[in-house]
Amino acid sequence: MKRSTRGEGDRYRRRMNTLSNFVSLHPYFKVHPGKLEAFKAGFAAFLEKTKTEPENLFYAFTVNGDEVFCREGYVDAEALLAHLENVGALLAEALKIADLTRLEVHGSAEELAKLKGPMAHLKPQWFEVVTER
Repeated sequence: MKRSTRGEGDRYRRRMNTLSNFVSLHPYFKVHPGKLEAFKAGFAAFLEKTKTEPENLFYAFTVNGDEVFCREGYVDAEALLAHLENVGALLAEALKIADLTRLEVHGSAEELAKLKGPMAHLKPQWFEVVTER
C-alpha cells in the first residue's frame, strides 16, 4: 500500500521550525597526554548533572583519539546558561587535564544575543541559524 504524502511538506516545515529554534553548544577538548581515561571517567558526572536540567534536549560525548566533543542542545539561551552554572565545578576540574580548543554556539540571532555577554570570557564562535520562512 502506498503511503499518502499529502500534507507531509507542511508537517515537515512545522517540525523543522520547532527544531531550528533551539540553542546548541559545541565544545571541543584536547586531552593532555596520558589523561584520556581520567577525562572519560568524568563523563558520568557530567551526564548525571545534566539529567537534572529539564530544558536540556540532548547531551553526549564523542571521542576521536585524544579529542573529545560534547554534543549539547537546549531549548533556549537561558537553559544553556543554567547548564553552564550547573556543571561549572565539573568543567573546572576537567580543564585541569584538557584544553578547550574550540567552542561554538549555534542558535537564532535573538538567542545568541542573550549569550554574548555572559559567555564572552569563553571566546566562542557564534553561528546564527538562517531559515527561510
